Amino acid sequence: MTVQSKTQSFYQVIAEDFARVDDIIRKQLVSDVPLVEQIAEYIISAGGKRLRPLLVLLAGNAVGKKGDDLCLLAGLIEFIHTSTLLHDDVVDASGLRRGRSTANAIWGNAPSVLVGDFLYTRAFEMMVKLDSMHIMQVISHATRIIAEGEVLQLSRVRDASTTEEIYMQVIRGKTAMLFEAATHSAGVLAKATPEQCEALRCFGDALGIAFQLVDDLLDYRGSTDDLGKNVGDDLAEGKPTLPLIYAMKHGNVEQSAIVRKAIQKGGTDQLELISQIVQETGALDYTAQLARSYAEKAIAYLQSAIPDSKYKDALIELTEFSVARTY
Repeated sequence: MTVQSKTQSFYQVIAEDFARVDDIIRKQLVSDVPLVEQIAEYIISAGGKRLRPLLVLLAGNAVGKKGDDLCLLAGLIEFIHTSTLLHDDVVDASGLRRGRSTANAIWGNAPSVLVGDFLYTRAFEMMVKLDSMHIMQVISHATRIIAEGEVLQLSRVRDASTTEEIYMQVIRGKTAMLFEAATHSAGVLAKATPEQCEALRCFGDALGIAFQLVDDLLDYRGSTDDLGKNVGDDLAEGKPTLPLIYAMKHGNVEQSAIVRKAIQKGGTDQLELISQIVQETGALDYTAQLARSYAEKAIAYLQSAIPDSKYKDALIELTEFSVARTY
């Protein structure tokens, strides 16, 4: 099976529901303020994989939930994700997202932040319609952890003393938490058993960590087309991601000093040299192996409590695909 056909197979399983989610998203973008609709439509239609709503649909169906409520949940999860993208691009001063100019690069920072707020609050309006206090608890907790993860990452920019433990705390907050909220809330909405809800929650967490590890690895091994952003963006922003942290710890004195200085300075002047160092020190292989280990954990959680079905199979395939780029 080709990469393209394998990707499409995840969506084909819930193609009808996925189309309904898209309709919900379009309807919820409506605003009396034209600029809100213009920016929101631009970022929503950017061609992303919509991985988080996909997880909601697959996880919900895997434990027997179908219908409008599940699609509404998938839509609001995507709105939360999109709002964080708008805010992140402003914080990071990013100029490229999903292969095209960011909203802040076109309209400026203030409109981007405010439209991010619109999408965020619209998500909570959608959540109220689900009339589930448990889901509100799951998602409100997740949004707090995401915000804390972003602040923790910001506080560590250009900080070469950042440890692997702190790095894992950052990615668990800023990325894995919304994966976890997507799968966990789908289980809650389906009124799945406590064991199944916990398995889905842990699955989302492990998959989210694996996904972010791969993203951080590809900042040195990938291409702009693969990433949808500029290669070396993390280094340019002075973000101490795992490949850099590992290279500092396991490289020789000269290599460690070069990486440390690059983090502290930021920029991509030495991107080629840094890429060579993270390769030579085994940092990329280490990051790839860690990503694969989390993917294996994610699959084990599914196997422990979720009944066999085409939806479970799709979740497993998606997990395997998420780390396939590390080979």
